[in-house]
Amino acid sequence: MAKIFCVANQKGGVGKTTTTVNLAAGLAKVGQRVLLIDLDPQGNATMGSGVDKRALELSVYDVLLENSSIKEAAANSEQVGYHVLGANRELSGAEIELVSLERRNERLKSALQLVDGDYDFVLIDCPPSLSMLTLNGLCSAHGVIVPMQCEYFALEGLTDLVNTIKQVHANMNPDLQIIGLLRVMFDPRTTLQQQVSDQLKDHFGDKVFDTVIPRNVRLAEAPSYGLPGVVFDASAKGSKAFVEFAEEMVRRIQKM
Repeated sequence: MAKIFCVANQKGGVGKTTTTVNLAAGLAKVGQRVLLIDLDPQGNATMGSGVDKRALELSVYDVLLENSSIKEAAANSEQVGYHVLGANRELSGAEIELVSLERRNERLKSALQLVDGDYDFVLIDCPPSLSMLTLNGLCSAHGVIVPMQCEYFALEGLTDLVNTIKQVHANMNPDLQIIGLLRVMFDPRTTLQQQVSDQLKDHFGDKVFDTVIPRNVRLAEAPSYGLPGVVFDASAKGSKAFVEFAEEMVRRIQKM
């Protein structure tokens, strides 16, 4: 049975897409069958996985409107080792079209049930807003992975996200929980980042992943080549950290 996780944070610019594509590549590297679903109309996770969003014949938009199955729409990106259910600008229109449809928050969940045995992990890259698309992701998922920078404003954004997850858990998806908080773009030389990191560990305990993703130029360069950092430069500090994170994820799931 596939474990389905949203990578979400209502604050923008915290490395959600970087986390999603690199975790997917890391999991593939340690022998897991992975599907990445891009729920952001910008399609950055699609492009960052070696798939041209402009050339997609079928996308997550078609799956949400039930014009296609995931099996038909997902592309096998051989460069990165995992399957990609891509997104492009078409997805912006899905927000409006879904409003009047039945089961509008559970379209993705229904589609995923048909491929449950095909993957070990499904990772969903969510947009930064709490939209109909994000709700589809949260209603489908077993849990949420929260990438966050160790900065003051990130803590405020985290409070909003925790409240959202509680509401979805209470009203739509009783399986939903926070799997863990991932500290990204971390610079141990900065006192504030160390302080925020300590606060996170004090407050959330073992919900904070042991792995820390350092601030790394090679990770930042990789998307311009259409690849996750883990594939673009496997020897980079950030890439090695994501493979460690993938191994930690597998261990956590085995304990669940």
